[in-house]
Amino acid sequence: MLIKETAKSAWRSLASNRLRTLLTMLGMIIGTAAVVAVLGIGEGARSSVEGRIRSLGANLLMVRPGSASTSGVRSGTVKTLTEDDAEALKGLDGVAAVAPERSGSAQLRYMASNLNASVTGITPAYLEVRSLSMGSGVPFSDLDQQQRARVVILGANVARQLYPGSSPLGTRLQINGSAFRVVGVLAEKGSGMGSPDDGVFVPLSTHRSVLFGQDHLSTISLQLASEDRSDTVIAQLEQLLRLRHRLRADQPSDFEVRSQAEMLATMGQITGTFTTLLGSVAAVSLIVGGIGIMNIMLVSVRERTREIGVRMAVGARRRDIMRQFLVEAVVVSLAGGVAGVGLGYGAAVLLSRFGEWATIVPPYAVGLALGVSILIGITFGVGPARRAARLDPVEALRFE
Repeated sequence: MLIKETAKSAWRSLASNRLRTLLTMLGMIIGTAAVVAVLGIGEGARSSVEGRIRSLGANLLMVRPGSASTSGVRSGTVKTLTEDDAEALKGLDGVAAVAPERSGSAQLRYMASNLNASVTGITPAYLEVRSLSMGSGVPFSDLDQQQRARVVILGANVARQLYPGSSPLGTRLQINGSAFRVVGVLAEKGSGMGSPDDGVFVPLSTHRSVLFGQDHLSTISLQLASEDRSDTVIAQLEQLLRLRHRLRADQPSDFEVRSQAEMLATMGQITGTFTTLLGSVAAVSLIVGGIGIMNIMLVSVRERTREIGVRMAVGARRRDIMRQFLVEAVVVSLAGGVAGVGLGYGAAVLLSRFGEWATIVPPYAVGLALGVSILIGITFGVGPARRAARLDPVEALRFE
């Protein structure tokens, strides 16, 4: 019996009892839909995280102070990075721009509005290095930095909270009791950890002399001329800073260097692990669906014992009988898989549209779901098919 004819015969047998076939497919539909939806959520989360990291700046390297260690126990951040270090890094080959920064927390006040926010001291290069743009107003100038000007740029969320329904430009804002003139508001970047929307920015020199009195830096951000030279620049950077900090060969570095590529790889591993975990949990329902298929196929073999006997009596071979029942199992499983892919894709789209959750169903998810559906049908259909093929023709014809 040809495969095509076998498939037609299998479909006719399944169509003769539509309700039972639908219930049999239900496990596969739910399982496949869950796998597709979970993979879509995982891929969307990975893409979203990657986009947020890339939005921090193009070809970005970040140098931060290391952690002090006492008897092998980390005891806090050391204060090792200085403005002179940042100036020295500008001379490295492959570095397009350098942006030192200091951070601190301060109380903001405008008329009756009060807010506690992160205040970051920056240089004019900061906006370019971090890929930030002005929503309104003007950025800092080199003159503001030189004169320790009391000017401030607000993040989008801070501006909305302190100045609901009005423009902050030109107003006087109190930062820890000192008056600052608002000269600009950053364009909205989007929520997330360390989002500039929730920050306040003043000139680096003003941050030190007027607000916090700190000489050390919290971060030095470097924009690379080319991402391909990241490893070379990191090696030169580490060598230069170790020399400047007079560290011996046996001493660990008192700073840490993180690259954008490293952050992307780390977050990719984390989201990949969670996607795999959730996908594995969802895949359990596929196994349950496979067990349901096996159960129904065993019932079908018993109900059609006399039919099997007739087929054998007119010349059907055992492998023909086995092929027929195996194809029936695969058809049920594959049909459930196709319906599940459609359901899972629809769920992912609805979640993205109405749940404000980025979802991307990758093409491999569809192929994987359908391939697993076929595999489940074969795996759980072999047992009933073998049982049908091993029936004795005489006994099968006598079966009532």
